[in-house]
Amino acid sequence: MNHFLFRQRLRGPCVLAAVAAPLLTPATASASLLQGEALDTMAEVVSWVAIVVAPLVLITVFWILHIMPEKIAEKRKHPQAKAIQCLCLLSLFFGGLLWPIAWLWAYSKPVLHKLAYGTDVDESHGAPAAASTTEKPDPSELERLRARVAELESQNSRKGGQA
Repeated sequence: MNHFLFRQRLRGPCVLAAVAAPLLTPATASASLLQGEALDTMAEVVSWVAIVVAPLVLITVFWILHIMPEKIAEKRKHPQAKAIQCLCLLSLFFGGLLWPIAWLWAYSKPVLHKLAYGTDVDESHGAPAAASTTEKPDPSELERLRARVAELESQNSRKGGQA
């Protein structure tokens, strides 16, 4: 009877060991899924990506992120957009340390500018063509103004002649 209980107690761990043993033994090791020429070709592709493509992509993303505050300032007609542009340029050379300041500055509302100039937007952004072109007055309005000027000049000359 004692022998029977002993066999029952060992049955569970023995089954577990029998199932786990093939899973735990090492199979033949392989360094790569590819072999021969395919392995060499894949190594060349990975090296080109790591040496050429990845740095170009990272530099482009870094540059785009650093000019975003400048673009935001121009879009929002920020009166200090040129200063924000300068800070973005400096941030490129200082490794991005000044970029958060430029970002906050682009989204800030220029309170002192509003106190000094009465507005918190710069109207010169995006409107150089509109400022140089003037509206042509209506021809009838122009004739009325000329008639009014002639009338005022004649009144002025009569008053000048009386004195």
